Amino acid sequence: MNEEFDINEAIEAIKAGTPIDGKDGVLAPLIKQLTEAALEAELETHLSNEIRNRKNGRSSKTMKSSVGEFDLEVPRDRNGTFEPQFVKKHQTHMSDQIEQKILALYALGNSYAQISEHIEDFYGVHFSKATISAVTDKVIPLLKEWQQRPLEKVYPFVWLDAIHYKIKENGKYVSKAIYTILGVNLSGRKEILGLYLSENEGANFWLQVLTDLSNRGIEDILIASVDGLKGFPEAINTTFPQTEVQLCIVHQIRNSLKYVASKNQKEFMKDLKRVYQAISKEAAELELDRLEEKWGDKYPIVINSWRNKWENLSYYFKYPEDIRRIIYTTNIIESVHRQFRKLTKTKGAFPNENSLLKLLYMGIQNAQKKWTMPMRNWSLTISQLAIFFEGRLDKALEL
Repeated sequence: MNEEFDINEAIEAIKAGTPIDGKDGVLAPLIKQLTEAALEAELETHLSNEIRNRKNGRSSKTMKSSVGEFDLEVPRDRNGTFEPQFVKKHQTHMSDQIEQKILALYALGNSYAQISEHIEDFYGVHFSKATISAVTDKVIPLLKEWQQRPLEKVYPFVWLDAIHYKIKENGKYVSKAIYTILGVNLSGRKEILGLYLSENEGANFWLQVLTDLSNRGIEDILIASVDGLKGFPEAINTTFPQTEVQLCIVHQIRNSLKYVASKNQKEFMKDLKRVYQAISKEAAELELDRLEEKWGDKYPIVINSWRNKWENLSYYFKYPEDIRRIIYTTNIIESVHRQFRKLTKTKGAFPNENSLLKLLYMGIQNAQKKWTMPMRNWSLTISQLAIFFEGRLDKALEL
């Protein structure tokens, strides 16, 4: 890439189908030529301000750019006072274009080896895994800032769930839980409120997570939807005592079927549907009584589970269809976790916590670009919530 740029040759090359930029593009010699000319001009300006100084040859260094690698001849001065600005000392990249490409590929779940291959194919520049890791590490300060950002005072709906990954620690891989909090703000738009990492999923750590959400500005959550983790509702109400905690009906059904013999599952599910699809809480309780009469002797563990959790399983019955549909299951946050799994499917495990968190953070940034529209029928939903939760939305909505 050291040849001089010839405009006529470039035009003929373009006509012949040679790409303008990228690896082996016709602009490659021009980038080198223009960069060296800019450095010469900088030195001339510098020398005009120093009487007892003059040029002192050139030094060469390899530059990486969007058109590949080239040897850049950097002019020097005798006194060593010249500090080039166009290409600074120790700078080895012409622009952040390649870095942005690396980050974009990383955010799509590509491995370091795949990223290195893509970059070399397109730009003609080889990046080691260590270099790519260093580039992606630039995301970590943004991640930390995002994790500590202030939140809105009121969220009508919040979902909380965890997903597990293998992370290397003290020379061995251990399973750790990523705690994800998804909220819907007063505008009806989805927002990931935070990511937290711990060795195990448990109510005690969820209490720390909820305390952090409170410290970051959340004063009220109307309805929180969660799975059936023991102690979860109590952990939420310790921090947000007015919050209604709806247990995920889908999780409860799945857990129930684990204890029902396969030969009875079809008939049992037919009867169970009459419970969770009832038109009201009272009607659901009548159906639950019938379910117990028919199946209670055979499957007491299942019936007792529904009875013991009924308060948190049945909140959704008092709401109209639009709100029921939103809160009766945690599927909405599980879909976020499905996206996480797509991002991490090429990774059997992670060398450290930051390597996982920075990837999930970048995946979130990509996902949230698509979350531009409010949830369906949001104007009606928020109006209904203002009635059901009288006074709790007035200040936030300026009613």
